[in-house]
Amino acid sequence: MNRVPPVTLSIAGSDCSCGAGLQADLKTFQHFRTHGLTAVTCVVSETANIVRAVHPVPVETVVDQVSLMLDAFPVAAAKTGMLFSAAHVAAIASLFTHDARPLLVVDPVMIASTGDPLLEPDAIRAYTDQLLPLAHVITPNLPEAETLLGAKIADLVSLEAAARDLSDRFGTAVLLKGGHLEGASCVDLLVADGKVHRYEDPRIPVAGSHGTGCTLSAAITAGLALGHPLPEAVRLAKAYLGETLRHSYTLNKVLAAPVHALNQGTTF
Repeated sequence: MNRVPPVTLSIAGSDCSCGAGLQADLKTFQHFRTHGLTAVTCVVSETANIVRAVHPVPVETVVDQVSLMLDAFPVAAAKTGMLFSAAHVAAIASLFTHDARPLLVVDPVMIASTGDPLLEPDAIRAYTDQLLPLAHVITPNLPEAETLLGAKIADLVSLEAAARDLSDRFGTAVLLKGGHLEGASCVDLLVADGKVHRYEDPRIPVAGSHGTGCTLSAAITAGLALGHPLPEAVRLAKAYLGETLRHSYTLNKVLAAPVHALNQGTTF
């Protein structure tokens, strides 16, 4: 008899170029052999080079999707990606306040790699007041962390201070991604249970980074669903992301260097 895989849920936007969003999450869930579910928050017309339009799904439709998935499936871990508005953020938070909720990974998506905004300004307060305190771990990049803290993060010293501040402020673990800092390597810091875990990898030269945040947070979600402790889930997720970047490719001038989903069963 086949083993029943753990169930993972992505609550995020749809990327028609399939490099980020729900599509990237499903590829990642499949790689880690979890059963992936989705709830669509926005339909985004985009490529790795441009965000042309964002079409939000009505809040009540998003709530209906998420509540149905949580009722119908034994969701072990869930993640949020693009939520777009304060109303969407508040609605999702209301569904994860019960004690039996799945482990929740919050990727506070605010700006696309193209620089286009993906979050309405008034939604930041909803994140900080309602959703982030419910997370098992949050995975901001530097610009997102700076927005949440209202302070600049200029170097590795301030990176650790910012990660600790975020963890204390929201009462949750924080994976602060330092890829925006200059240097030959990328340093990410996980603050969990008062301990700091450092992950440092050589910078991989690719033409773009579209979908890296989605892929990483989805891989962490899958690792948690599989029963790995958070530091190990992050390690496995970063190994997977590194391999996808090393196997990325450029199709043409419109779609540059998408993160490439590896075949199921690749080992690290």
